[in-house]
Amino acid sequence: MSIDRVAIIGLGLLGGSIGRAVAQHAPAIATSGYDADPAVRAKARELGLVATISNTAADAVRDADLVVLCVPVGAMAAAARDIAEALPPQAIVSDVGSSKQSVLDDLRAALPGHAVIPAHPVAGTEQSGPEAGFASLFENRWCILTPPEGADEAAVETLSEFWRKLGARIEIMDAEHHDLVLAVTSHIPHLIAYTIVGTASDLEEVTRGEVIKYSAGGFRDFTRIAASDPTMWRDVFLNNKSAVLEMLGRFTEDLTALQRAIRSGDGDKLHDLFSRTRAIRRGIIEEGQDDERPDFGREH
Repeated sequence: MSIDRVAIIGLGLLGGSIGRAVAQHAPAIATSGYDADPAVRAKARELGLVATISNTAADAVRDADLVVLCVPVGAMAAAARDIAEALPPQAIVSDVGSSKQSVLDDLRAALPGHAVIPAHPVAGTEQSGPEAGFASLFENRWCILTPPEGADEAAVETLSEFWRKLGARIEIMDAEHHDLVLAVTSHIPHLIAYTIVGTASDLEEVTRGEVIKYSAGGFRDFTRIAASDPTMWRDVFLNNKSAVLEMLGRFTEDLTALQRAIRSGDGDKLHDLFSRTRAIRRGIIEEGQDDERPDFGREH
């Protein structure tokens, strides 16, 4: 199997970045794209995110070998229904959503008989929209594929090779396990960030101006996470409800234990926890998934 034509449905940060990355790393692959928002389509055309901007999702996928749905996970079923009648029988259908079991269920229900292989490139920024994309977004980042049981191995390898061309590292995982892992590594951290930033903004004895003016590094980086696309993250929490609630229960227990340690003056327990978490940070840097330079390597 080979991919000669890719259709990208949804031209925001991830969709736009895929278009740019294909143009840079795999220019022989033809690209088409569609977004439900006419203003986004106009901006994508202006920026040249894909070779052809279509006026309907169906038109975008008619000749595609691969269709990548870059819409919020809550919109996957509707997006799949929009392309169902025009989708070529041999086309692989994938996505970039942050939860996978709900996406797998929705796409298989809407597209019976088609090769559905969900994917999650673990890459992104707090920015959104067609202007936010860039070609190097996926370089040295993991892309997790969650093929259903019995999926065509050739199609899985074809999709894997596509993401490798864009610079990604591939991991194959069961959809349910993916959702549990990402609940810990991504979804709960976002929920905590939204909560702490919301709490700070609600404090009556601290003005909003003071919160902004005196933001230390920890709070500042929480605000970066909390600036992420609200529609996308609303849908992630609603569609990965079971795993998020399970991990949130575990987190709540650990937070309660930390409260007890602070209240009782148990410095040894606090030091042990902080030492273990510092080691996790070193492991992330050693994996090449972040920058050890101060301020995340940002230039000023």
